Parts: sequence; structure tokens; C-alpha cells
Amino acid sequence: QVKLVESGGGLVQPGNSLRLSCTASGDTGPRSVMGWFRQGPGNEREFVAAIAWNTVTTSYSAAVKGRFTISRDNAKTTITLQMNRLQPEDTAIYYCAATARGFPAFKDLEALEYVGQGTQVTVSS
Repeated sequence: QVKLVESGGGLVQPGNSLRLSCTASGDTGPRSVMGWFRQGPGNEREFVAAIAWNTVTTSYSAAVKGRFTISRDNAKTTITLQMNRLQPEDTAIYYCAATARGFPAFKDLEALEYVGQGTQVTVSS
């Protein structure tokens, strides 16, 4: 059974940084893609970033590109999301997720095979 556990959320002032981590236990599938999506109050799920099995290929939403960086360890089981220059509109619950169905499939946020419990990120002065 696969379990994804996130950590690192919290309250931060605008302009500051936070780092989220997610560790997977169990087999997420061959060449799984891992990443993050978020859901703010009253909003739908929004893709944030994803990283491929090769730990090199990445994808970011336009809203976070240039501010957030996703990485994956060589064991392929832990990913991190370094979030810089945070803004109030980044406030949301951030969910770690994984799919074995390939990179494009990660953006089908309602069909991801594995999703963590989420961690709250609040950006406020």
C-alpha cells in the first residue's frame, strides 16, 4: 500500500520562503511521476509542479514558475518543493501526489492514483 506523507507547511509573511517535503512509502509504480497540487479556499485543485522518475524533467504552472523549485532524491522516494517569494495568493492546502501513468497524466488532478493528506501553507502579514 502506498502512502505519501507531506511536511513543512506553516504560516509565513509575504516575500518569504517555505520548503515542503513528501516521502513515499510503498511502490508508486515503475517510473512514477511525483509532484504537487494545491487547493485554496473555495477553489478547484490547481497543478503546481511535477518531476519525472529521472529527477531531471520538471514542469511548473505559470503561477509559480521562477519562484518554486521541485526536486527529487536519487532514491526516487522523496520530493521537495522550495517555495520562494511567497504571496498571499499562494495560500492553500498543498498536496503531494504520484502517478505511474506518465507525465501528462499528472495534470489530470482528479485521477491521480496516490495523494497525500495535504499540508497547509498560509501567506499573510
